[in-house]
Amino acid sequence: MVFYDITATSEGRSAMLDIITRTAEMCFMPLTVGGGVRTLADFRTLFLAGADKVSINSGAVSNPQAVREAADHYGSQAVVFSIDAKKRANDSGWEVFVAGGRRATGLDVLEWAVRGQELGAGEIVLNSIDADGMKTGYDVEATKAVAQAVDIPVIASGGAGNALHMRDVLRDAEADAALAAGIFHSGQTTVGKVKQLLADAGVHVRLV
Repeated sequence: MVFYDITATSEGRSAMLDIITRTAEMCFMPLTVGGGVRTLADFRTLFLAGADKVSINSGAVSNPQAVREAADHYGSQAVVFSIDAKKRANDSGWEVFVAGGRRATGLDVLEWAVRGQELGAGEIVLNSIDADGMKTGYDVEATKAVAQAVDIPVIASGGAGNALHMRDVLRDAEADAALAAGIFHSGQTTVGKVKQLLADAGVHVRLV
């Protein structure tokens, strides 16, 4: 389960700890939490609240050393490097955005992904701003480019409209995992049904 407080950074606050704590008490699966993470102390706070992994996005741009410090202190497996990517107007790749996708940084997504791996992050969540909320499928091109640029797991995010989109990004974009929210929250499908479809398509998943 991934819990992102997407307005924490833009509002200049920390993630909602009470919700994280209550979720951790009821959630018996690995829990990744992100939002408002800027320093090693922020990582510690979220781990104490019950997170198994902590995701850093905007904070990594402003303070890259926090990624290295967290990886050294807690281990790379606990540090998630989250990237909000938007395709450049001239089709010359993708640019990193921060503050919940509100502010451009000038950073190249592929270069930044490699930098995240070098800093010690154990996995990357790549969120496509262009695809997010559109329900037309993940950005397969961007996801595949990042997956081929790094050696750590890449999780695709943004754009899931149905289970077939998850199949496509896992099968065709070399993603190691795929995030989805709306298709589950709306009751359109279930995790079990998606996993069965993936298994039938030859994607390796762990069925219940």
